Amino acid sequence: AALRAVEAVEAAGGTAHYHAVNLMEGDAVAAVVEDIRSRYGKIDVLLHAGGLLIDRTLPNKEPNQFNLVFDVKADGFFSLIKAAKGMPIGATVSFSSVAGRFGNNGQSDYSSANDLLCKISSSMRSWRPETRGIAIDWTAWGEIGMASRGSVQQILEALGIDMLPPEAGVPTIRRELTYGGTRGEVLVAGRLGAWLEETDPAGGLDTGKLNAALANREPKLLMVGEVKSARLYGGLEIETTLVPAEQPFLFDHAPDEGTPWLPGVMATETLAELATVLVARSETGHSSWHVAAVENEQMSGAFKFFRMEARTLYLNATITPDGDDLVAHTTLQSVTVPKREGLPPQIKEHFSADVRLTSAPVEGQNVEFTPPALESLDITTEEVYKSFFHGPAYQVIERAQVSDKGVVAVFSDSLPPNTSPADVESLVAPRLLELCFQSAALWHEKVKGAMGFPLGFSRVTAYRQEADADSRLFCVCQTADDGETFDCVVADEAGNVFVELAGYVTVSRPV
Repeated sequence: AALRAVEAVEAAGGTAHYHAVNLMEGDAVAAVVEDIRSRYGKIDVLLHAGGLLIDRTLPNKEPNQFNLVFDVKADGFFSLIKAAKGMPIGATVSFSSVAGRFGNNGQSDYSSANDLLCKISSSMRSWRPETRGIAIDWTAWGEIGMASRGSVQQILEALGIDMLPPEAGVPTIRRELTYGGTRGEVLVAGRLGAWLEETDPAGGLDTGKLNAALANREPKLLMVGEVKSARLYGGLEIETTLVPAEQPFLFDHAPDEGTPWLPGVMATETLAELATVLVARSETGHSSWHVAAVENEQMSGAFKFFRMEARTLYLNATITPDGDDLVAHTTLQSVTVPKREGLPPQIKEHFSADVRLTSAPVEGQNVEFTPPALESLDITTEEVYKSFFHGPAYQVIERAQVSDKGVVAVFSDSLPPNTSPADVESLVAPRLLELCFQSAALWHEKVKGAMGFPLGFSRVTAYRQEADADSRLFCVCQTADDGETFDCVVADEAGNVFVELAGYVTVSRPV
């Protein structure tokens, strides 16, 4: 195999240097790397493909066997990286395995070593950012490699797992190096069969315990219904059923008569509450993490409650680290069962967002602000809601003034409750966010002669909640691109910021 590799390099016009070393002997590896350093001063691609198997279950495996299998992978990569310290490396490519991603019977050593390669490669973003660390989780190779021997192929076929044809697998390395900026773990496989099957329908989560904690939580997370599962490959799944006749934010938010729409701001609140459940303690339903922002929200389609009938929100969330923060990737979907039997359910995504969680609360902000006299705001609430569809709980603008660059609006101080019950959790100050949305819509109406409906936004942070106000609240909403996007701030008379909204995007409809 080594000879064929040398011949292939030379046939392509390159020069091959062959060294036979034990990857676990650091001094021997260092000598080879020093030769490269003296000749070229850099490494464009460092490929680590070493590995061997000794398949035995852990009770039947000798410690020296475990160490050998583990060390060839782990110590081998360490020896290479250590030897190349201070030398530019364009990319490292480590050969990992589906066994590292999913585990495999009799391969605890091989699985853990491969998983370590993946974690080291992914972490290079922080400790060697100039190097692209790539780890490829290969499925079992057909025709070549360790899995092509004996009865392995028959066993994998019985498990519903595809072998990887060489002609499909071999180009992978070049493709990942040359197309895009791949970093971290890459899975290369066909069908994965039993490896993707959940061993527990709820993903191992004690849903009864968590649901009981959430039911007793004070204040209650109204938008979080029943936790169904936290599956390894599906994330946290929650179903929340809402009855329009019970909730002011629904029966007072009906653009179509008799058909409430879930307000975009309550969808944002839902996704924020969903994210907190990901990090909640199952004993209390509370978390030590805090919602710092909701980012990159996409509002893809209205969630409608036809004929005022109850409907279920299907919520999903997964979480990833981002430096010292956590980012929850969240979605809100509907599932519609066709009336005709035999047809699959229709699944539609209505809202999605990234919810940023931090270990400390966001620090309060203050801006220089001189509140305008209310009588100077010439648009009254009666004028606004003569054309806006909102009912009493969502008539958030008391007075406003519109210019070609933006809107100043004052928040109504006589609103009925947003929810039933009224004393529930509020994470994104939804009606203050609604004040921003309606201010932008008012600008569209007065300047463009159109109605502006929300499409999404870049980021929103709630520093304070509606109930925290002890003076009048004002929204300053500005556009620098003729209504394409808006940036808004809600602050009190002293300049204390309650909500900051950036990159709010709308779609216009004729009035």
